[in-house]
Amino acid sequence: MASIGLSLRLEHVAPRDAVELAVHAERHGFSGVMAADHFQPWTPEQGQAPFVWSVLGAIGEHTTGDLGPGVTTPSFRLHPAVVAQASATTAALQPGRHWLGIGSGEALNEHVVAQYWPEAPERIDRMFEAVDLIKRLFAGSLQNRDVRYTGKHFTMESTRLWTMPATAPDILVAASGPVAAKRVGRHADGIITVGAPGDRVPQLLARFDEGAREAGRDPDALIRAIQLDVSWAGTHDQATRQALDLWPNGAMPFRKSDIRSPYDFRQLARTVRAEDFDGHVFISPDLDAHRAYIQEHLDLGFDRIYLHHVAADPRAAIAAFGESVLPALRMP
Repeated sequence: MASIGLSLRLEHVAPRDAVELAVHAERHGFSGVMAADHFQPWTPEQGQAPFVWSVLGAIGEHTTGDLGPGVTTPSFRLHPAVVAQASATTAALQPGRHWLGIGSGEALNEHVVAQYWPEAPERIDRMFEAVDLIKRLFAGSLQNRDVRYTGKHFTMESTRLWTMPATAPDILVAASGPVAAKRVGRHADGIITVGAPGDRVPQLLARFDEGAREAGRDPDALIRAIQLDVSWAGTHDQATRQALDLWPNGAMPFRKSDIRSPYDFRQLARTVRAEDFDGHVFISPDLDAHRAYIQEHLDLGFDRIYLHHVAADPRAAIAAFGESVLPALRMP
């Protein structure tokens, strides 16, 4: 059965507030939490960037739903073996609840360690190699045997994870283009993406299914997850204003992965206009319109939808959606 969870954008939520929001969301019918892995906020005004694994650990002790970093990058700041250890420990603490979301990263977060920043094709190759390393480390550790890894981008001495859950966490890989989506279908337990204009999302799912079938896998057995950015307020102007103030990066009509500073993003945010949010952030004061928007993605075949409520204090939106939107959805 499909589920609706909360996407916590930790770029503008302090860690204690994030825990309280997760508890608040669960009380209003949300199924779990996806939290952002950022070393810096997109813009200085967002103001936060706590360590995602610490926040997930705290949330796990106060809730009962699923937990995932959506997404983390096992490549630059953190070696894949370290990400695997963090994930395995989280899953051991919260059995059956944790999943691991993996992406290719942005310079905003990953270039803080001052390594060479490669072009997108290399970053994607590194991402899939990291997935391979983590899967092998999970598998070997479950069998109580050491694993050694030598790849193009990563090496790992013979070792194992000494703390493991009974079952390895599902690995979901982020994709925003058709080529990457097809590779995700071949190699991962599921795909995770974000809302996009036009027919881009259905195309991604089609290529994801194609990749799974080519690898001899059943697409229906894999996970499809999406983050939907939504802005709800008393009026359309208020909902638009909070999107412009708090989430301008969600409407920037260009690739953001090479920009390194929140202060550069602040300058670029000044170019964002209300119409740029079309297809990227769903803005409306009408809860039924939000319900229809979410239903559209359920009908596309997503198993998990995580809602990012763009608001300085999203408690009212979470409560309103819990009361009027979630109960009206048709769950496949």
